[in-house]
Amino acid sequence: MDRFLYIAMSGAKETMHAQAVNNHNLANANTDGFRQALANAHNAPVRGPVHASRDYAQVGTDGVDFGHGKMRSTGRELDIAIDGDGFIAVQGPNGEEGYTRAGALHVDAFGLLRNAHGHQVMGDGGAIAIPPAEKIEIGTDGTISVRPQGVGPEALAAIERIRLVNPDVNELERGDDGLFRLAGGGEADADAEVRVVSGMLEGSNVNTVEALTRMIELSRHFEMQVKMMDSANTLEQNSNRLLGIS
Repeated sequence: MDRFLYIAMSGAKETMHAQAVNNHNLANANTDGFRQALANAHNAPVRGPVHASRDYAQVGTDGVDFGHGKMRSTGRELDIAIDGDGFIAVQGPNGEEGYTRAGALHVDAFGLLRNAHGHQVMGDGGAIAIPPAEKIEIGTDGTISVRPQGVGPEALAAIERIRLVNPDVNELERGDDGLFRLAGGGEADADAEVRVVSGMLEGSNVNTVEALTRMIELSRHFEMQVKMMDSANTLEQNSNRLLGIS
């Protein structure tokens, strides 16, 4: 009877985790550059001194769907979207380099180029600083050109290039801050083949219809697991009564 109960319990636990992951994806359906998480569970054998008859569901490390999101036009000169594979290098809260697809950029009060989450955008020479300018352009290779204040349109000059990388996605892991980093540590090499599109933003790759359908399915699975636990409890009580008859 314990096998019945614990199989149902471990299944309910895995279903609750999958529901939490699915809800997190839904909450970020409108987050630019977001990559949906994939809930993962695997068979976990539990072995003891008698028979090898215990196999339960065990929650594993969540994966990531690196499929591309839809691109939308904003017309804003500091909005960029990665055209194809690749990432924008930024500085995370802990000072380490991280990678993102979120390209809604702005210049803060100190002239530093940041994304919408406040992460400093990295260039070939470190964090990018933008001097006071009347116009800012970002080329397809990430080169930033500015027209200083008080000069004519012919004075457009390149000042820095956004660091664009394209590491193997199988080597990436997502941190609590939402940034991707190399699982083994270190920094990815810049890739000159990565291209960006100015005036565009890439949305999340979460399909809200599929996520809502998944939410309903997981709720039904959880209810089924709970009913199985109730059935195991009822069977155990009936067995105890039968064994108690003298």
